[in-house]
Amino acid sequence: MIGIRRKRPAGALDAVDAIEPPGNAETVVGVLTVTVLVEVLGVLSGSEVWLLGLLVFLPGTASALCTVQQTRFVAAWTTLFVSLTLFLRAGDGARWLDRSLLVLLTLVLGVVSVYACHRRIAREQEMLRLRSTAAAMQRHILHPLPLLTDDVLVNGVYEPVQEDRLVGGDIYDVVDSPWGTRVLIGDVQGKGLAAVGAAFAVIGAFREAAYREATLTALVDALDAAVVRHNSYAEQTGDDERFVTALIVGVDADDEAQVVNCGHIPPRLVHEGAVTTAAVDPGVPLGLAELAVEPTTVDWFAFPDGATLVLTTDGLTETRAADGTFYPLDERLMKHLDRSPTELPGALHEDARGFAGDGRRHDDVAVLTVRRAPRR
Repeated sequence: MIGIRRKRPAGALDAVDAIEPPGNAETVVGVLTVTVLVEVLGVLSGSEVWLLGLLVFLPGTASALCTVQQTRFVAAWTTLFVSLTLFLRAGDGARWLDRSLLVLLTLVLGVVSVYACHRRIAREQEMLRLRSTAAAMQRHILHPLPLLTDDVLVNGVYEPVQEDRLVGGDIYDVVDSPWGTRVLIGDVQGKGLAAVGAAFAVIGAFREAAYREATLTALVDALDAAVVRHNSYAEQTGDDERFVTALIVGVDADDEAQVVNCGHIPPRLVHEGAVTTAAVDPGVPLGLAELAVEPTTVDWFAFPDGATLVLTTDGLTETRAADGTFYPLDERLMKHLDRSPTELPGALHEDARGFAGDGRRHDDVAVLTVRRAPRR
């Protein structure tokens, strides 16, 4: 299996790069501009000395936007300028106590601003390290798309409903096995860390069993057993049990594709300007096989050269408009047939956002396209 990985920009862990502070020249120009503005306002109003209090806010602003070194410069400049102005232009020497208090306040706020900036940088560095670790975990858990095998090119989009979480309850994977390419897409019941744990269990079992099991039915049995084991552990720890809807597709050199549907949305086949829904048995979700009245079966459907399968989770199909109407996948898919298989997942995802109107989603979204590779 070949994965085209996204490269993280160099220095992504550098907090200075992450917060994009202004340059040193911009900082100096900004400080001088504010200083001159305060001086001009002071002269025009006749309250030159007392308007210096406006400069006290400069270090605080710098602590939120600048680096520690830049904040130190702003704090030092503000303290020096206020001190010189107050004591060199004291005039009759009256109100020395007020002037001294203003200088002391400026100095204290400058020190506090530098400390606050240091804390902010340290916190952002820690967050960047955590996100870098999470991103590395995601690359091992959910392989970056597109993914290429001898049989197919798989592309798609994946977006957890919580933007600060890189992995959600929707899952996908592609394995180039001795029996052809196996593609998994699934949706774990519920949300939260418990759902993510069940997702990990299914993906791990899929990667192992896809190489070991010669048939899709045996592969699905292995996935179901993995969910049952996960639920057994969850019960012991007081977590809720989960089931997982899933679609497992097998593609080899034949003109047909195999699919086992475990309570998931059936695949759409796009070919020669037409969209058809593959007729597959709905099955039961992973983790509930013991409740099924019939054994797991494999369905077959035509998958000719140049055809594309569209696989999705219900985060797309259950997107609702303001009037409560569900996203009409087949209808919208027809409107995007001019898109390439690489562009189609992103187009459907953005179209669903526009369909919702308010731009809010209530579930994770995964959309995959499986394009059959031309046979030599």
